[in-house]
Amino acid sequence: MPRRYVLALVKHETNTFSPVPTPLSSFGHGEGPAFGPSVVERFRGTNTPLAAYLDLAAREHAEIVTPVAGESWPSNRASRATFEALVRPIEDAVRAGCDAVFLDLHGAMVTEDCDDPEGEIARRVRKIAPDVPIAVTLDYHTNLSRELVDNATVIAGYKTYPHVDMYDAGMLAGSILVRALDGGIEPVMAWGWRPLLASIMRHAPEDGPSGDILDYARSQERSGRVLAATLLPSFPHADTQHTGVSAIVVGDARRGGRESAREVCDRMLDIAWKRRAEYVFHAPPLAESVARAKSLGLGNPGAPVLLIDHCDNCGSGGAQDVMAVVAEILRQGLDGVAIAPIRDPQAVDAMIEAGEGQKVRLALGGKTAMPAIGLAGKPLEVAGRVARITDGEFTITGPMYTGVKTYLGRTAVLDTGSARIVVTSRPHEPFDLGVFTHAGIDPRMQRYIMLKSRIHYRAGFKPIASHIVECAGEGVTNADLSVYDYRRLVRPIYPLDPM
Repeated sequence: MPRRYVLALVKHETNTFSPVPTPLSSFGHGEGPAFGPSVVERFRGTNTPLAAYLDLAAREHAEIVTPVAGESWPSNRASRATFEALVRPIEDAVRAGCDAVFLDLHGAMVTEDCDDPEGEIARRVRKIAPDVPIAVTLDYHTNLSRELVDNATVIAGYKTYPHVDMYDAGMLAGSILVRALDGGIEPVMAWGWRPLLASIMRHAPEDGPSGDILDYARSQERSGRVLAATLLPSFPHADTQHTGVSAIVVGDARRGGRESAREVCDRMLDIAWKRRAEYVFHAPPLAESVARAKSLGLGNPGAPVLLIDHCDNCGSGGAQDVMAVVAEILRQGLDGVAIAPIRDPQAVDAMIEAGEGQKVRLALGGKTAMPAIGLAGKPLEVAGRVARITDGEFTITGPMYTGVKTYLGRTAVLDTGSARIVVTSRPHEPFDLGVFTHAGIDPRMQRYIMLKSRIHYRAGFKPIASHIVECAGEGVTNADLSVYDYRRLVRPIYPLDPM
């Protein structure tokens, strides 16, 4: 008889300081969650862990059940009702009987009544089927809990940022579980945690200690000493007791894997702790950064200069309508600028009503207050021509989320003369050139490009850039962690406390 696998995806990176709500409809790249067979239609052939699980099941000729797939852009806590709508289909599928469960989770989700929803998912599955093997993939920005570790059989996470290896992580975790089902190995896990808030602007492997840690992890996997080794640098904008840098390592208990996993895990975390000062991000003043970018662009570098508005990134929970960096770009007179995306449904409606080619004057952005950091919304008065109106739909072709159809909502392009601004109805991080090209803008031909992103922009835009200038504006994804009023962190924790 073929095996029966339950495959499910529930992902949300929760910024507990974000003003952005998280309704059930937000789980699904604009379409809401997928249930049943539509899960396969939406994710097969994509660069995601769930797609890897689907391919593994097909290779094993296994029967599959796909109860739910829901992923939301980062925002504030989801409600208990939303969480239950995502989890109960998984429980029903497991209750009907299965040989293994494959979960594509995030690792930094928080709900209104739970700091560790991923641990709750694993515990609830385990309660229904005490002996069922459970494979879990986690995002790089995970705040790992003991409950999740205790209830999973295998855990593996991404090793890249931008996350271009999501499929690979799913294949690694899933393959280990299948080998265990076949009786060839006996997975055992070691994990650890350090009281370290690592700024996301210092998470990328090329920017700080993570690169050396990940090189070591890969070397231990290649040698066969361990089956999987994962660094989880944390999501510092989630105020929970689990927030901090962690590592999880899978070994084979039949081949001394318990001891090897423990040694590898400790070594990874020791490197992070010894080099913890390198995880602190220091940003120059905004005006200075924009002036530098302007100078680089006037030097005719032959490719765009990127200005990265990292304090208001929807990919970490930002409202994506803070106008501080845009205002400074216009104030300093940069010319030949493409900007994406500003989320402002009201402005989009006004431009649609005016029509393509028409002149408009808008109070752009600044519609969202951020009481958690004491920041009010500040619209920016701009005038220009409506250059393009689109439905905001395109399929991602870059290396991150490749093949996933995505949705900006109704979208309009405002041409101010010096800048073309892509204004969207829905949030979307600009990690793919499609945010511009779907609206008729070739980003390769711009002198300057401003992106509301932190690191993920590198997936699509770094290859076309001449220079990159990080611009510290305002917002709830500020890399200066001292601006947040943490209430639930384990203290002391570096760098907020002397250690």
